Amino acid sequence: MVNQLLAGVHIASAAEAMSFAARLNLRTRRVFEIMQHARGYSWMFGNRVPHMLDNDYTPYSAVDIFVKDLGIVSCESSNSRIPVHVSSIAHQLFISGSASGWGRYDDAAVVKVYETLTGVKVEGKAPMLSKEDVLQSLPSEWPEDPIDNLVPIASHSSKKFLVVLDDDPTGTQTVHDIEVLTEWPVEALVEQFLKLPTCFFILTNSRSMTADKAMLLVQTICKNLKAAAEKVPGVSYTIVLRGDSTLRGHFPEEADAAVSVLGEMDAWIICPFFLQGGRYTINDIHYVADSDRLIPAGETEFAKDAVFGYKSSNLRQWVEEKTKGRVLENQVSTISITLLRKQGPTAVCEHLCSLEKGSVCIVNAASDRDMAVFASGMIQAELKGKRFLCRTAASFVSARIGIKPKPPICPNDLGLKRALTGGLIIVGSYVPKTTKQVDELRSQFGQSLRVIEVSVEMVSMKSMEDRDQEIRRIVELGNAYIQSRKDTLILTSRQLITGKTPEESLEINYKVSSALVEIVRRIDSKPHYIIAKGGITSSDIATKALEAKRAKVMGQALAGVPLWQLGPESRFPGVPYIVFPGNVGDNSALAKVVKSWASPSRSSTKEILLNAEKGGYAVGAFNVYNLEGIEAVVAAAEAEKSPAILQIHPSALKQGGVPLVACCIAAAEQSSVPISVHYDHGISKSDLLQALEAGFDSVMVDGSHLTLGDNILYTKSISSLAHAKGLLVEAELGRLSGSEDGMTVEEYEARFTDVAQAEEFIDETSIDALAVCIGNVHGKYPPSGPNLKFDLLKDLRALTLKKGVSLVLHGASGLSHELVKECIDLGVRKFNVNTEVRNSYLASLRKPEKDLIQVMASAKEAMKAVVAEKLRLFGSCGKA
Repeated sequence: MVNQLLAGVHIASAAEAMSFAARLNLRTRRVFEIMQHARGYSWMFGNRVPHMLDNDYTPYSAVDIFVKDLGIVSCESSNSRIPVHVSSIAHQLFISGSASGWGRYDDAAVVKVYETLTGVKVEGKAPMLSKEDVLQSLPSEWPEDPIDNLVPIASHSSKKFLVVLDDDPTGTQTVHDIEVLTEWPVEALVEQFLKLPTCFFILTNSRSMTADKAMLLVQTICKNLKAAAEKVPGVSYTIVLRGDSTLRGHFPEEADAAVSVLGEMDAWIICPFFLQGGRYTINDIHYVADSDRLIPAGETEFAKDAVFGYKSSNLRQWVEEKTKGRVLENQVSTISITLLRKQGPTAVCEHLCSLEKGSVCIVNAASDRDMAVFASGMIQAELKGKRFLCRTAASFVSARIGIKPKPPICPNDLGLKRALTGGLIIVGSYVPKTTKQVDELRSQFGQSLRVIEVSVEMVSMKSMEDRDQEIRRIVELGNAYIQSRKDTLILTSRQLITGKTPEESLEINYKVSSALVEIVRRIDSKPHYIIAKGGITSSDIATKALEAKRAKVMGQALAGVPLWQLGPESRFPGVPYIVFPGNVGDNSALAKVVKSWASPSRSSTKEILLNAEKGGYAVGAFNVYNLEGIEAVVAAAEAEKSPAILQIHPSALKQGGVPLVACCIAAAEQSSVPISVHYDHGISKSDLLQALEAGFDSVMVDGSHLTLGDNILYTKSISSLAHAKGLLVEAELGRLSGSEDGMTVEEYEARFTDVAQAEEFIDETSIDALAVCIGNVHGKYPPSGPNLKFDLLKDLRALTLKKGVSLVLHGASGLSHELVKECIDLGVRKFNVNTEVRNSYLASLRKPEKDLIQVMASAKEAMKAVVAEKLRLFGSCGKA
């Protein structure tokens, strides 16, 4: 009873004290921070007031409990005739809270009684705001874009550089064509200065270190920079300590370390604005955007970081909090959005020049234009001799050096060839945003993505033997999956394990990160691309696992997601390295990047024909009936580095069924060259409907035996269904004579393609490829040879080129080289080949072979030779 009396009284008095502070218009969170060091502080005050400040009344101990317990105290005191005035008043307060409907809330909710009576709010959060409303309420941006003038201004002294010390690799989020050093000997820095760059990055990865180690590292780098600058006459530079846009990192320790070497600065500049990540600083409060909400940074998951946690969203208060009162809030200067937008760069320069030496200045910004205006004014101040030390996010860097954004980079921009291996995605970041992104990635990719989870407990809390066993397991699976061309996700288990102190948490982070490094170091299958998720993870993978000493920032794979090209000394030179920050992007961002960089399981027929049109060559479509035929086509295409199409006739599908299609698909997926799978001569609607569900990349709708009107209706009905699935549709107009796989068209039934009808047919059916009849036949040509109507082909080419439709010619077997070449010159982009390949197969079966394996091998080689000859004839060799 004595304990509950004391507890109830302390909770009630804590509620009363904080309500009194709120009524006095004091900042309640700041009052709480001060009271933690005051003599009136109690354990209950320290435990319950945070619930009041966060407006979080999850019931750990409910109001009703103290209604009961203090009631017992009151009853006992009455029986014992002992007056308990204070606890009786506290009891009445809890009764009032319960009667108001808060009985099952946490007992700290007793503060709501005071809030209701007085109308004040004890809650210490900055309010969440509507992003759209806030941005619209701001003044119009400065009318002139200073970006174009930044480089000339900065080049006033040709040897004035921006040197960015990046505490993890994600600071390159807004730049391109910039070098990154992962080592910093004086010689390397001299070499960099001699290149006269506007900027270069030094990757410190200091966020993964303790404060003492981070300070020592920054001091070492600054000493080396100072020594290197002395060896290159006329060099001067501005240091940027690029940090997290959500305010995590070693501040002010790293700034103190830099100043201890470089001397006192005129001002420290604090600028965490980062548009791509949705980080805005407005009225001195730093916000993190979530959809259309602006959430004060101090209320986000990032502020709860086990190592770099903080409480203040107001940057002036944040500076006071992080410097532990060394720099008070009222000593922090601020550049407002109003100043940036109404007075421009000159006013920025004047403000910076007016600061007392050693000041701290925060920068508000809500757009890239704001950032450019500030950077322009800062450069003007530097030209007047002012020296600044900048603690900023990535947006400041690109603004300061005058870089404009460019579109995200895709594999084609780098000229990458078709992948022979899968990609590697490593996720070490454990923040909730990353977990949501991983969940979405797995949801979108399903079974096509191989997922391997690394047990954080095994690699950080267990014995060295257990740790190594876990690493070996991951490596074995990773190598197998990547070699099998499967995109592979290696991620740490999602439960967050922290230590009792920030130092212990950093130690756990180190063990997990070093395990990921060891895993990637042991993976010897060269990935098609690498994505490293999380700042510390991406740094360690690049420098320790891939052994990169320098890299070039090519641009971004997605807004805010840097893409590097690692130096030639690295383990996998030429492999794109995507540095994906843990705190950037919406839930689908990771999936978008993987989708962009993952190799398609196979090329589409449409893509193959579009490339043929661009390159002025034709592609061979080869009818296949069994595994030997499939292997022959793919082997020939790989040997000739040519695209090709595996084609299945209805009679072959009837015989081989879905397993034949599956074999074609598997062969296409495993091929090192573009291979697609096509369903040929679909004369039956029911067969075509089944083909649409069987996994083909394209289908041919053959209504050539119908009247024009019926052909249009038939083709149109299939075309709309096929296009909904992303399949290319080929159709035939006119009719070829000859025989193929049991289908025979007599010569008197044959008819040429009519150009006028072809235009109507294309317009009505929206087909992608048109198979024409210009005198070509299925099977063997007559003894007199082919008689192709090239004038007709020329007219059809003009039509299909205008309509964006590919020209197809069936019956390529038996055409002379000269005729094939002329057809290609007149726009034919796909030739169907069957008879010659099939005849070579049948001929090989007549040879005496000792074993079935030999028969299969002989047949494959015979067909491969014919296919290779056709590929060379069609001009597609070397085009893969």
